Amino acid sequence: MRMPASEARVIMEGELEKRSDNLLQFWKKKVCVLTPDSLSMFADSQKRSKCKELKFQSIKKLDCVERTGKYVYFTIVTTDNKEIDFRCPDESCWNAAITMALIDFQNKKAIQLFKSRQGTELAPPTGSPERQHWP
Repeated sequence: MRMPASEARVIMEGELEKRSDNLLQFWKKKVCVLTPDSLSMFADSQKRSKCKELKFQSIKKLDCVERTGKYVYFTIVTTDNKEIDFRCPDESCWNAAITMALIDFQNKKAIQLFKSRQGTELAPPTGSPERQHWP
């Protein structure tokens, strides 16, 4: 599998279980790859199957739903309010790794947005003298 340069750094790789969307809602094992801007899911361990990618720009939040002795159950909520349920072994810490990567992604986007807004507010109007220097 070839990844673009921005997604080349793998934060975590391993197995997660995703609840299916159908009526029976079975738990299906997925091989997952967490990068700084997405979570990719594969049906097979060789990652030859079609990849389902959840980009962080389309994720609103991650809710930790329940901890049993064996599993941590969590839900990823997308920006269009779709809920995707997952579970992982308690000791794997997938929920924490995804949460931290999502927070890091959202912080970087907020900083970029702030800097771009700050740049447009301080930019001189077209055809005017240089920017004024504020005291």
